[in-house]
Formats: sequence, C-alpha cells, structure tokens
Amino acid sequence: MSENSTAPVTVIGMGPMGQAMVRRFLDAGHPVTVWNRTAGRAADVLARGAVSAATPADAVRASPLVILSLTDYAAMYDILAQAEGALTGRVIVNLSSDTPERTREAAAWLAERGAELLVGGIMVPAELVGEEAAYVFYSGPRATFDAHAQTLRVIGRPDHRGEDPGLAQLYYQAQLDVFLTALTAYLHATALVGSAGVSATEFLPYAVENLDSLSSYLAGAAREIDEGRYPGEQANVTMMGATADHILGASRSAGIDADLPAAVKAQYDRAIAAGHGKDGWPSLFEVIRKR
Repeated sequence: MSENSTAPVTVIGMGPMGQAMVRRFLDAGHPVTVWNRTAGRAADVLARGAVSAATPADAVRASPLVILSLTDYAAMYDILAQAEGALTGRVIVNLSSDTPERTREAAAWLAERGAELLVGGIMVPAELVGEEAAYVFYSGPRATFDAHAQTLRVIGRPDHRGEDPGLAQLYYQAQLDVFLTALTAYLHATALVGSAGVSATEFLPYAVENLDSLSSYLAGAAREIDEGRYPGEQANVTMMGATADHILGASRSAGIDADLPAAVKAQYDRAIAAGHGKDGWPSLFEVIRKR
C-alpha cells in the first residue's frame, strides 16, 4: 500500500519527545496537529507551523495516524476516552512505555472502538529523534505498519518485530535493561575505586575500555543460549562466582552500597546450586529465565 509522503499526523503529548517528533514531521513537510493537557507546552511547535486541536477528539479526527507520546498507557485511556467517537478507522501509534501485557490490553480496547494499535519504543533521547542513530521498535498488524512506515521513518528507522503488540515493549524494555544495568555498574565501579581516593576522571579510560570490550562476548553467549550448551573451559560459573563474591566483599569493605554485587552473586549461587558450576557463565541464563 502506497503512502503520501506528506500525510497528516497528529501527535498527542508535548513533552520533550513529543515536541522533537513534531519538529521532525514539520521539517519533512507533514501537516501536524497537536494536543497537550497543558496547552502552553506546544508554543514552540505551534510557532513552527503545527496546528493546535481544542480537544482530544479534534486531535484524533485531524489525522488517520495518531502518535501518542505519554507517560504510560493509563494516560492513553484518560485522553482517548474523551475521543472514543473519533477513533474508528484511526491508527494509534503509542510510543509510551509500559508492560507488554498492558499493550495487549490496549490493542483490544482500541479494536473494540474501531481503531488499530501499533506499539512503539523509540530507542534514542529526544535530541536524537530523526537522526541517523535513531530507531524505533514497532509491533502490531504488519499491513498497518507497512502502510505508515514511510511517515514513521521520519522520527527514526522503523523496525517491526512482529504482530504481537507486546513484542515492541519487550524489545524496548530489554534494551533499557542492558542500558540501565550497565550504567549502574559503571557508577558502582567508580564508587568502588573512589573509596580509595581515585577520581572518576582517572578511572574513566579503564571503564570505557572495559565497556567497549563487552560486546565481543555476546555472539558466543547468544549461540550457547540458543543451543542450550554451555562449555566452561574458559570461564565457568564457579570461577566467575568466586569473582562475584570478591566484588561483594570489596564493596562491603569499602562501605559503599552492595545491593548490585549481592544480586549478581546471588545469581551465580543459584546457578551453582542448579548444577551449572562447571558450565560457562552464559548458563546463568537458565536460572534467570526460570526464576
């Protein structure tokens, strides 16, 4: 199905992400209608050419494609409940973060009102929307996604993960799982060396080198996970678990928060108890997924 390269778009939610998307759509020549609970937040994009809708229903009626940039799915219900009569025939692209189960419930709620849901997870901060590094996970009806992919490409490379509405949220949360955990690990490591008077700047190059090298371990780990075989000749769970115990002990001795290393050690302990002591470290996957 072909798509007009200047198709009208509605964006609901004028936080930094919503405003960034509106600016990109306007730059690409799309007529954009906006609505926000606090109308003043839309002042900048209105000055650039966006049109303000008086009500959520007016905003939904203005475009066949309605993009939501809200806090969570509860906010979607609060707003679209005021526009139920306008939802028939509309495609709702919800880029809000929530659980996969709530996205499935939302798809059913919208279907009952004649609309379709595309679930999205945008994987860059607001300042990078539409840049080369920007990409967005989507899930939901493939034909609906294909019909609007050209428009959605304006805000980032669209990556459709499947028909199940929950898949985009799973990918989105999984990526943030890696991101948030890695950042917290860096802060914890910096606090650990900082307990001996080492500045964050002094430690920085070592942390960067370590984090940059981590990706080299992932291909082998993914292969072992998919095969269900975890050879432990290089780094088995017992050995890695001992290291986890040492990190925990060092953290406690340093007087810094020890919750993160304690959680890591607990996973190694469970893996050993489950019989994975001689297996490679990726075998922790088995105790993580069955918790």
